Amino acid sequence: MYDFDKPVDRRGSGDLKHEVLLERYGRSDLLPLWVADMDWETPAFITDALKARLEHSLFGYTVEPKDYWPTVQRWIEAHHQWKVEREWMTYIPGIVKGIGMVINFFLKEDEKVIVQPPIYHPFYLTPRGNKREVVWNPLKEKRDAAGNLVTYEMDFENLEQVCDDKCRLLILSNPHNPAGIVWDRETLQRLAYFAKEHRLIVISDEIHADMALFGNKHIPFASVSEEAAEVSITFGAPTKTFNMAGIVSSWSIIPNEELRKPFYHWLSANELDDPNMFAPIATIAALKHGEEWRQQMLHYVEGNINFLIDYCQQHIPQIKPLRPQASFLVWLDCRELGLNHKELLNLFINQAHLALNDGEMFGPGGEGFMRLNVGTQRSVLKEALERIALT
Repeated sequence: MYDFDKPVDRRGSGDLKHEVLLERYGRSDLLPLWVADMDWETPAFITDALKARLEHSLFGYTVEPKDYWPTVQRWIEAHHQWKVEREWMTYIPGIVKGIGMVINFFLKEDEKVIVQPPIYHPFYLTPRGNKREVVWNPLKEKRDAAGNLVTYEMDFENLEQVCDDKCRLLILSNPHNPAGIVWDRETLQRLAYFAKEHRLIVISDEIHADMALFGNKHIPFASVSEEAAEVSITFGAPTKTFNMAGIVSSWSIIPNEELRKPFYHWLSANELDDPNMFAPIATIAALKHGEEWRQQMLHYVEGNINFLIDYCQQHIPQIKPLRPQASFLVWLDCRELGLNHKELLNLFINQAHLALNDGEMFGPGGEGFMRLNVGTQRSVLKEALERIALT
């Protein structure tokens, strides 16, 4: 059994979660539950594989290990029933970087990018930073009988209205960040059909694919139909699942040769498809030896989510967490607190001394929400919730 209650002191390691608190939140005395990595040690089987390579103290040019891509292929087929051909795959130096590369390679300067807020903020910041117009296709709220928000669904009627001839790319979060939605097959098929009809490329960010929770199952977008395979560029990585985001280990999968060949040629010409020495080593170790750790980690995350929901119901009923179907990120509906944006930030930062992601950074529809990272020791989560309850 792995010990997910074991405290890990990250201070002094140069971790983003602690080091930028003063810069981003105005104070450094905060309990950080914001950036999307977890507070557990990267599993020993990954660390040991890296140590073994470090024992050979010559870090010159290297080649990809022969079992690198076969290992990734076997993992995807075993976990997601998607048979990925080797030629469809290449390394990319980060998923957000990959989004920027797709935008600059495929889109003219006057062409547009569709995103579906509330959404992971680089999905709109990256296009804007590359001088492309962003088109909003907001998700629709789905509520239970009591009127509580429980999840979101895609708004295809609005998508039809906002998608004009200049729209060239749609960026899909699958599973969805921040709401933790595992998109169903029918929705993905409908989106693929729409994209094919409107000549859209769909980037499917599937970095949380291996973190489906509570019996839910991730469905790769490109696998749902012929249309999906034709329009899709899938990005994935083992980094969220195995808590090694600092070792950039991302990949791209493009079944359509007409999209793949010119893009991969451009990546190769600029050596952007060349992984650093440690990425394949960490990836192989994670995917060959990580299943038991992954299962225990997901079970612990589910326990944290249940604890969070129960605690809020009992002690902070004005805050209503959405139960995520995937990932360790929880979308908190704080609208019943009746606070404006500035007041909500003041409550979490200056009164509760917590660092979360505020909902407005996720675009339209994020107002009145906060995103909480439950990938931490339960004692830390309990302390954070007690701080909120006492404000």
